[in-house]
Amino acid sequence: MTQQNGQNGRLAGRVAIISGGARGQGAAEAALFVAQGASVVLGDVLDDVGAATAASLGDAAIYQHLDVTSEASWAELVTMTNDRFGQIDVLVNNAGIFRVASLADTTPELWHQVMEVNATGVYLGLRAVTPTMIEQRRGSIINISSIAGLRGAGMAFAYGASKWAVRGMTKSAAQTLAPYGVRCNSVHPGIIDTAMLQEFDNAGVRESVRERIPMAREASADEVATLVLYLASDESSYSTGSEFIVDGGMTM
Repeated sequence: MTQQNGQNGRLAGRVAIISGGARGQGAAEAALFVAQGASVVLGDVLDDVGAATAASLGDAAIYQHLDVTSEASWAELVTMTNDRFGQIDVLVNNAGIFRVASLADTTPELWHQVMEVNATGVYLGLRAVTPTMIEQRRGSIINISSIAGLRGAGMAFAYGASKWAVRGMTKSAAQTLAPYGVRCNSVHPGIIDTAMLQEFDNAGVRESVRERIPMAREASADEVATLVLYLASDESSYSTGSEFIVDGGMTM
């Protein structure tokens, strides 16, 4: 992977917010964005981990506590970002939770927990940043969905429903924001080697899931981050309302 810093980077002069930025895909995206010249605000509820991740990336990254299910928390983060940088060019709605539970095993409590983080969190993020982006008449929003948002997810019923919601919100937001020069796309990862896969380990299905990947391996978080970088940059300037898949062939 070719990385460059400073004024020649693919995101030089841009300001990005990444939810769920403390670890995993969010941390990989933050590191790549900084390497490509962006200033990055990492939001998460894992305060110690998030602060350490931001510190490891140098002065171009800052951390702020973000509960994606809270409208007030989003408003505080956006206000801070605007006050500090005067712009918001990119939002990556990356925060999410994964639970292995079939329809019969999905309690109302579990349903609401997954939907609040994965769907309501994306909705609130969209609402929080769009006034700034509309005023700027530019911006790129990348919503992290899943291959579970492209097909059925019988073993993860609530998760699948939430990721279909993300896919639908992406298209609706793209229609609304396109006249203002603001783009909105969704990314649909397959099986990515992050802490989220602990759910597969707990359920004893990780090996059987891996066997269904045509490329016969899990992806790294960096492999998702490179796609997100493309969507954040001007290289994807004519792409909006679309799904971008990184799944090793699982949905083909």
